[in-house]
Amino acid sequence: MAMAGLYRRVLPSPPAIDFASFEGKKLFTEAIHNGTMEGFFKLISYFQTQSEPAYCGLASLSMVLNALAIDPGRRWKGPWRWFDESMLDCCEPLEKVKDKGIPFGKVVCLAHCAGADVKAFRTNQSTFDEFRKYVMECSSSDDCHLISSYNRETFNQTGTGHFSPIGGYHAERDMALILDVARFKYPPHWVPLKLLWDAMNTIDETTGQQRGFMLVSRHQREPALLYTLSCKDESWTRTAKYLMDDVPMLLSANTEKDVKNVLSTVVTSLPSNFSEFIKWVAEVRRREDGDQGLSQEEKGRLAIKGEVLKQVQETGLYKMVTDLLSTEKLVCQFNQTSDPWDSLPNIAATVCCQGAGIFAGISGSSNRFCCRETCVRCYRATNGVKPVTVVSGTVVNGNGEHGVDMLVPSSQTEASSCPSGSCGYSGMHPASNDVLTALLLALPPETWSGIKDETVSQEIFGLVSTDSLPPLLQGEIIHLRGQLLMLKRCNDNKVEEDLGSIALSSCRCTSQGANSF
Repeated sequence: MAMAGLYRRVLPSPPAIDFASFEGKKLFTEAIHNGTMEGFFKLISYFQTQSEPAYCGLASLSMVLNALAIDPGRRWKGPWRWFDESMLDCCEPLEKVKDKGIPFGKVVCLAHCAGADVKAFRTNQSTFDEFRKYVMECSSSDDCHLISSYNRETFNQTGTGHFSPIGGYHAERDMALILDVARFKYPPHWVPLKLLWDAMNTIDETTGQQRGFMLVSRHQREPALLYTLSCKDESWTRTAKYLMDDVPMLLSANTEKDVKNVLSTVVTSLPSNFSEFIKWVAEVRRREDGDQGLSQEEKGRLAIKGEVLKQVQETGLYKMVTDLLSTEKLVCQFNQTSDPWDSLPNIAATVCCQGAGIFAGISGSSNRFCCRETCVRCYRATNGVKPVTVVSGTVVNGNGEHGVDMLVPSSQTEASSCPSGSCGYSGMHPASNDVLTALLLALPPETWSGIKDETVSQEIFGLVSTDSLPPLLQGEIIHLRGQLLMLKRCNDNKVEEDLGSIALSSCRCTSQGANSF
């Protein structure tokens, strides 16, 4: 009886060696003995088969992200947060990927957006010897994994472009183990490393670019402690263009007599809804029955956020921005763009609705929820720990009500003696001046190079230089700058070009609620 469709393919051997064959098992055993299969065990624990014929890039990435234990920050199914191909949709529409696949640069973009630390190389940006070094490093460790983008035809396999993680390396035979995510087609198999390089050193006809490989690992610290950039609102393209293209031209065209004039030129021309572009990261949690205190872990995270906020407010640029925003003209402008966001209860109402959406598995929209009430509680300073503010919101929708807490970073340096529920809001949350200060610090140094007056130029560079910032704030600002550069490249459709030319940072959407200032 004739049956429609195909049941697997015979693996062309040579050049490949089936992982489950006698020779494949022998290579595996020898590689374990030599210590170049360390990354295999985490990967095999989360090995998955691509769910669509063109989902090889998404399946490879979700497998690696889960192996690295990176929290996606949103639910997959039920209560579980877990990376799945269907969740990797921020850089390329899933329907488009399903129809045409996904290019190398977009997979790199997805890895960044998912919160990973990524180093990506096309073959014209690396060498075979460097590739071998990276394969050996990742195979000898379980905290870094390598994803290869290659042409199957080089191995005499059917099909063309494909992605899969590399599961190990056999040094004596100079062979790599490909954990093929198209398991319905070919099993995992060993291939000569030089042949794998040749398979990567081919042109992707859809982009005209060479294929390559990426090293994916966890960040040493959370990529966004207090501030992050958002491309959720359609206006982000206009704001990114203004900051990266228009500001340098404005400064070059005008002759500014002092630093205040420079900052005024930049700030007064900001797009009206630029506050949708830079967000502050607010931590939310479900409110359980009874008076729930804060765990040591929560207090620790809030202390770090508070320290970042304090360090921003200690910069010389912050003092100048604060003075500038106090002028009558800019007070009116920022009241129009940021009011009522500088009101903590209003911020809390929105964030609690967003948090309820996250917990309900519909992250990204708070429109389905309404915050009925908010209540501010203060936890006094104890044992050297700074006072903590918790804003509790009662959120309602058609399915009932939900209790959500927002944990608020504080920059207060002195112990608070305010009773529960009666704290003032001053200094208790990021506001216009500190968020704007962070954004100005994050602009690339060349932004200010067009200033004509040498004295003003030197003073500006002294204010915006990251070299003198404390390490914690320096990391936060460099992360924001990387986000800005990557978003600019996305806006210019250059994400497929020169992946190694800039250090891209993640634009991750986290489980912590993000809200504009």
